[in-house]
Amino acid sequence: MERVQFQQEQMLTELKDLVQKGLFTQKEIKQIMQKRTAFETALVRRIPKKSDFLRYATYEMSLEALRRKRAERLKLPKGPPSVSDYALVRRQFQIFERALKKFKGDVGLWIQYIQVAKKEGARSLVGRITARALQLHPNVPALYVLAASHELEHLSPSAARALLQRGLRLNADSVEMWREYVRMELNFVESLRRRWSVLGIDVKGKGKESVKQKSISRVRGADSGEESDLGGHHDEDADGMDVDGEEELGEDEAARKQILEGAIVKAVISNAVKALPKIELFHSLHEMISAYPSPPSLREPLLDHLHAHLLETLPSLPAAIKLHATRYLTPDLSGEALVDALRTANDVLSEAVRTSPAETREGVASVYAEFIEEWCGKKDVDDNLKAYLITSLHLLIQQLSSPIPPPLLAAHVRLLTRHQASLGPALLPPKVNSPEKILRVARKYTSRAPANAPVWLARLDAEKHFAAQHADVDAAWAEARGKVEGAGLEDVWLWGLRASPPSPKHSSSSEPQPGAATAQDNDSESQVTEVELLEHLLRDSKRIRDPAAASTIHEVLLIRYAAASHRALLYQIAHEHASQAQPQARTIAQQQQQQEQQQERKQKQKQVARPTRDSDTTNEALTQARLARVRKLGTAYSSTARVWAEVFRQESSFAHARSQPGSVSGCGSGPDTDAEGDARVLSAVYEFWRQTDGVEATVAWATWLLRRGRGKEAVAVVGRARSVLGETAGAEVERRWKTILDGDTGEKGEGAGEEDDGAEGPEADAELHADITIEQL
Repeated sequence: MERVQFQQEQMLTELKDLVQKGLFTQKEIKQIMQKRTAFETALVRRIPKKSDFLRYATYEMSLEALRRKRAERLKLPKGPPSVSDYALVRRQFQIFERALKKFKGDVGLWIQYIQVAKKEGARSLVGRITARALQLHPNVPALYVLAASHELEHLSPSAARALLQRGLRLNADSVEMWREYVRMELNFVESLRRRWSVLGIDVKGKGKESVKQKSISRVRGADSGEESDLGGHHDEDADGMDVDGEEELGEDEAARKQILEGAIVKAVISNAVKALPKIELFHSLHEMISAYPSPPSLREPLLDHLHAHLLETLPSLPAAIKLHATRYLTPDLSGEALVDALRTANDVLSEAVRTSPAETREGVASVYAEFIEEWCGKKDVDDNLKAYLITSLHLLIQQLSSPIPPPLLAAHVRLLTRHQASLGPALLPPKVNSPEKILRVARKYTSRAPANAPVWLARLDAEKHFAAQHADVDAAWAEARGKVEGAGLEDVWLWGLRASPPSPKHSSSSEPQPGAATAQDNDSESQVTEVELLEHLLRDSKRIRDPAAASTIHEVLLIRYAAASHRALLYQIAHEHASQAQPQARTIAQQQQQQEQQQERKQKQKQVARPTRDSDTTNEALTQARLARVRKLGTAYSSTARVWAEVFRQESSFAHARSQPGSVSGCGSGPDTDAEGDARVLSAVYEFWRQTDGVEATVAWATWLLRRGRGKEAVAVVGRARSVLGETAGAEVERRWKTILDGDTGEKGEGAGEEDDGAEGPEADAELHADITIEQL
């Protein structure tokens, strides 16, 4: 606490000055001292937290903003600065300095410090901070970019260039560094162009009488006979000097012309491509140069230079081909310019698909399909343009020789399915301008690529939209599950489960609503249907030939099955609760009518005893249903650790929901209702789970027991870990268990500390924060 007291003593001068200027009252100063004392106490703990420093700095920033607004409102007379004018800003810097002593490796903290210093206008401090940060983190490109931008803001392009070049020597593989270096050189060229324009300096020598014009006038004077012998001798010397001046002027004009044409930027681009020949670099530079506000006379040569390097460095890469083809498709295009650019890009990409070798044809076809779908999916594109793109894809498929790349087939079917209604038979090609023809083409394509998942998914969507009978869709899905192999197999198996049934929504009122029983019956039927479908899929998944794919799909289906069976159980409980609500209401009404005829003591006994028996019976039935679900997952299927983790989470959330007062799914009326039943279910899950992942299962089970106030049982579970799981796994369980216990203690300590802070003066804090809010508004 001595350090806290020392910091308090350092605040006295500035706080006294704030009171003397009338910016804060004595009451507010007392509140500020209380808040700062709480922050300082948090900072001197044995293990400080970064969040404590940041909260402290945020508070000081808000306080400084409030001081400035009050000073502006009070219109204090200007004079020499006093200690309160800079003390709050200085304290912000001190807090960041103290934080960085503890967290030197936190790059985000350094960046926040730099931003705060820039906001306060501390130019020299920003330079020192960035220098220190770069010494500790020389491989972080963001720090070099921040330092260079700071130098450029203060008109030091040479220092910014040196910083970026130093960063590139250490981070030559950083796309961000190269992009910012090119941006900096572009900014330098643009600033020179504007400066020369203001000064009247031009590459053609405008604004000055050129040496050549002077020579011409002198020759005209000689022809008119207006020179003497002495003058002729002088002119000969002058002619020699003028030749040198003309050569120097020509060199200056050539140098200025090359700079304005982007010679420096082109050299940087060439070096970047040589150091990092990746498509990500070309994408980044293309976007940056296209969006930079430079004249077309500079932008177009730079893009030409970049794309020349692209074609030379990555001539056969599909992404590079697409980038080059779509070069002129800028967001600001419209009308005829858009049509011409779109047609050019489509021709280049389709020709690339035709001429590409077999090993790269499928990749080029993929980017062409992405291009077509991207532009057909835009709402502001005319229907005629969409029809043109779809027709181009249709003709390309017809012209290519077998085997046709599957991405083209899948994209063709998807586009026809999506745009058949909007474009209509008039705009679509004749062979695919009706639902029947689209289905015929989709089935033909799946016969050409029988094992390709995207083609089958496109056909299944078409079957769903255009098939006359639902049985045709089911048959197509079953055929797809039997034929598809490789990537996308999981999507095919889960295709029919995309439209999951709605989640249960319980009414807070116990009165039955009109039509509520019918809606619940429909929901229950949909849940049962989903469970039956998943059981069917689980049986079919055993026939998958690839063991790795079979294991993955079986696990995904089991997770979905566990969730579906959990929802079905919730629906069943809600339905039974709703069906029992109305008879119970009638029974209570009859008892009230007979209240005058029966003794008060017997009525109370019946009203207490019977609900207890019904509640116990219902709780036991519910527990048995949950246990049956868990045992079925453990015995009938090969459940993995991920599946059991999901089941444990479901049952834990179910137990938590039951304990809430008024819960429909619970049969009790308050916390800890049927806690023993919940423990039995989760214990069964734990026994199955620990066979696949003993560490996670033991930690989760012990944590649940601890949260429910059963610490002795939790300690016993952790203590048996070494004998049950082995030395290594047992040690890991104990380590994680210690972390959990420490975290709980830390959270309680923090909560207590926060309560103490609030207890010191909640009314005063509320008043101060209200003042801040009013001033900001």
